[in-house]
Order: sequence, then structure tokens, then C-alpha cells
Amino acid sequence: MTNHRIALIPGDGIGTEVVPAARRVLDAVGAEHGVSFTYRSFDWSCARHLREGAMMPEDGLDRLREHDAILLGAVGYPGVPDHVSLWGLLIPIRRGFRQYVNVRPIRVFEGVESPLRSAEPGSVDFVVVRENVEGEYSEIGGRLNRGFPEEMAVQEAVFTRAGVNRVLDYAFTLAARRAGRLTSATKSNGIVHTMPFWDELVAERAAHHPGVSWDQEHIDALAAKFVLDPRRFDVVVGSNLFGDILSDLAAAVAGSIGIAPAANLNPEGDFPSMFEPVHGSAPDIAGLGIANPLGAIWSAAMMLDHLGHPEAATRVTDAMAAVLAATSVRTPDLGGTASTEEFTTELLARL
Repeated sequence: MTNHRIALIPGDGIGTEVVPAARRVLDAVGAEHGVSFTYRSFDWSCARHLREGAMMPEDGLDRLREHDAILLGAVGYPGVPDHVSLWGLLIPIRRGFRQYVNVRPIRVFEGVESPLRSAEPGSVDFVVVRENVEGEYSEIGGRLNRGFPEEMAVQEAVFTRAGVNRVLDYAFTLAARRAGRLTSATKSNGIVHTMPFWDELVAERAAHHPGVSWDQEHIDALAAKFVLDPRRFDVVVGSNLFGDILSDLAAAVAGSIGIAPAANLNPEGDFPSMFEPVHGSAPDIAGLGIANPLGAIWSAAMMLDHLGHPEAATRVTDAMAAVLAATSVRTPDLGGTASTEEFTTELLARL
């Protein structure tokens, strides 16, 4: 039996409710596929920040390094500014472990109504690939003349040839395994340095992937096309900011951000990769037991695939699809009345 060491960071809000659900699914499907898991849970969160002054300890990355993967619940809670929680936990992990690819699959499931009339089940199935460690989310910049009328803030975007090329190669390779189509998100008509550079590198890398057809769209037009015709897309690749915005928009197109998963990948395997639902901590429903666990469960399925167990991962996503297609069990965000526990129990039965 193969054993994997998994670091659990439930985090804040509903993260503490959906991570246990994902763990139950992992254990159930693992038992059928000869895979076991050794878990270690970390209480790193906004609650820890309020209690101890930091989201995680100084040696946090060293504690995580020995694990095969990380499963994160959610980060963020009232009383701790979002930039403090993000830069105190998520971004140090992503950058310290060179998780330079963020992957967010988008799929309209049978039984989940998209707000778009044209987004029928089976017709929308694409992936947003986001550059995850540089781009617009750099640490270069600062504030000057704080509190004075001439106060200013400067934030620099950083695009390196190595950083852009590696995420483009991942996206082109993924497209080659799927339908062979790639769309690049750009804004080179308005952002005069970084985006033309991005476009040039897309064209260069495309030459190394001749089996993939590709095009590029300005981010504003691309956002509109996500709404008008999401069926046309296969793999969409974008910078840190563009990929972040597009993937949340795409999750809404799919019917609920509560379903959406994400993987923060170090493709080389030199460091552990991290998997997380996109929905955030949802403090308004935290503690009520009604959080949708699908985003965390789908993220766990992506983790299984990354760890080399694609059949087990498919079993999980098939069970998800079966619950949505063949039952009326829904959490409130999907228009139902089921609790997190009831939904998870139904999904486990489908396994």
C-alpha cells in the first residue's frame, strides 16, 4: 500500500468544515485503491494571527517541507486585513515552494444550473492556468508621504522570461492532452511593456507545441466571451492577476464558486504542491454546518491525480457528478437544504 504524508491547514471559517469532509473522501477512495494517508494538521489561520501575531510560525515552511502535499481549507476572517492573511500564509507557501502553476478546472455539471442559458451540462469544460508567483502580485513597491495630501503608492509588476515560459509550457502541454486549443489572456493594447513581452513569449513557446492551436484575447474582451460563449474554451492561460479574476468569473459561470477547486503546483516535485477550494472562508455561514464541501473534495481529487493516482481521482469526480445528476441533495448555495454532513454522506455512498 502506498502511503502519502498530507499536511492539513483547515484555516478559517468554513475551511474547518470542508477539510474534514475531503479527508473522509480521501480515506474512503484510498482504501479501495491501495492508498493510505498520514495526516498532520496545522492551526495556521487568522485566529492564530490574532492570538500570536502571525499566520504561521517562522519555521512553517520547514514543517511543511516533509509532506507530499498540502490540503488547505480557507484563509481570511473579519479583524485581519486580507493582505495580512494572504501574505502571511498563502503567498509564502506558493513562493517558498515554487508553486508557479495555479490550475483551476471549470465544468458545468448535470444538475447544477448555470446562470447562462447557453452553458448546458457537458458543454462547458475548460481549465484556467494562472501564473502563480510573479506578475502583478510582486513585492516591489511601497508607500510614500503617508498621511499627506501627496501620498502615493507604487506597485511594480514583474514578468521574467523564465517565469512566463515555464507556465506557458505547462499550459501548452495540458492543452495537447485535452482538445488542443489554448487561449492567452493579454492586454498589450494598454499595458505597454509587460503584456507585449508576454505575447512575444506565447508566440515563441507555441512554436515548440505545434499540435496546439492558439489565439490571444484582451482581458476585457475575454471576460465578455466567458459569459457570452464559455463553450469555446479549452485551456486559458494568464498572468497572476488575469488568471485570478478569470477563474473566479468562470466558477460563477459553472453555477457556484462553492464547487470550484484549485491546485498550486510545483510540477517538478521538488517541493510539496498545495490544493485548495476557491470559495474562501465565508464567515457569514461559518459554524452553521451548511458549507458546500465540493470545492474541497474536488481539490482533494486533484491532489490524488498529482500524487499519481488518476483512477482514484476519477472515482471521486464521478461520485461528485453522480450526486449532482441523480439526487436532489444540495447545500444551500446550490438551492438545497442539505448540510455539509448530509452532502458528504451521500457522496461517500456514491463511492
